[in-house]
Amino acid sequence: MERRPAVIIGAGNVATHMAKALCARYRVRQIYSRDISNAEALASAIPGSQAVSDLAEVDRDASLYLISVSDNAIADVARQLSDIGGLAVHTSGSVGIEALGPIKSAAGVLYPLQTFSKGADVDMSQVPLFLEARRQADMPGIEEAARAISRRIYHADSSQRAALHIAAVFGCNFFNHLLTISARLLADKGYSLEVLRPLLETTLRKAMDIGPDQAQTGPAVRGDRNVTDKHMSQLGGTDKEIYSLLTQAIISHKNEQNRLRPDSDPRNSVRR
Repeated sequence: MERRPAVIIGAGNVATHMAKALCARYRVRQIYSRDISNAEALASAIPGSQAVSDLAEVDRDASLYLISVSDNAIADVARQLSDIGGLAVHTSGSVGIEALGPIKSAAGVLYPLQTFSKGADVDMSQVPLFLEARRQADMPGIEEAARAISRRIYHADSSQRAALHIAAVFGCNFFNHLLTISARLLADKGYSLEVLRPLLETTLRKAMDIGPDQAQTGPAVRGDRNVTDKHMSQLGGTDKEIYSLLTQAIISHKNEQNRLRPDSDPRNSVRR
């Protein structure tokens, strides 16, 4: 079966992984980036593709336009590509579908719920893709593009997608920052983050198997003020603020769970 032509708008982490995955069913004709060197780097990995750095040079007759640029650039790109003839999809979790308003042809969203780095391999077939169509008639084309990338396909409107993105920030970006703090604290005492690997792997496995509420352990959920106060005395600056905020959040959540449990005993509440 002849592969349909596609154009990739963007050459960053998301664009790189999704462009490579699309190659199985689409012929990537062009890679656009404002920085021609970035476009050339991605084009060199996709045989037959051309690097361009001016949206005026982008072909107007491709079947698919994957817009994977910074969130604040999506609307401007859509304005400059208003006359394209194919399906345009952006890949952002936090930008509404209305950003594609200037595009006259079919339009929608194809949001991959994953963290990407150019040098790290990702099994794209397992990455959840969340789809939204501007018109119902546009959905079959979006689903076709999604099936070229992944086996895990879901529908989500802009409101749902925004919630997904916030959840991902908590579960990925904030988690990474907490690990950055952990790594620094360990390094100060001569250890590497590797010593936490078994703990991290078990924590994630338990959270996914029985749920994070049931998997929660530690001094905050036990109400052990002796330990939390001791920890606080050893921290300073934003580390101390973060520790205090998360400790109080865990305590409040535990108390709320106890309050809502019909057979709960008030004596089990965690004291602040």
